[in-house]
Amino acid sequence: QAQLVESGGGLVQPGGPLRLPCVVSRSISRFNTIGWYRQAPGKQRDLVATISSGGSTIYADSVKGRFTISRDNVENTVFLQMNSLQPADTAVYYCNAVKIPDRTPLFRWGQGTQVTVSS
Repeated sequence: QAQLVESGGGLVQPGGPLRLPCVVSRSISRFNTIGWYRQAPGKQRDLVATISSGGSTIYADSVKGRFTISRDNVENTVFLQMNSLQPADTAVYYCNAVKIPDRTPLFRWGQGTQVTVSS
């Protein structure tokens, strides 16, 4: 069974918000940093935000001030709240546990969730 499952993607107009949940197994979320990655067409998969088991967050410059990563330890879910979305944010978004300090993923990729920003 998948240990991290992302969802919540869809079509949104420029400037709009979207929230992506990632359900994470408790054994992973308790002891690992969780990150959101994204991959735009023809580009590499990049890490955009991380949250540690202690709650510390780090953001890529491209999303800083617009995106917020958080975690609900009761629901075992990591969220990515995306605001002021622009077409450049269009990508498939993935969540994964993040190796520190390399920032590489620890588990097999899921299917991801498509976010399309367009009018």
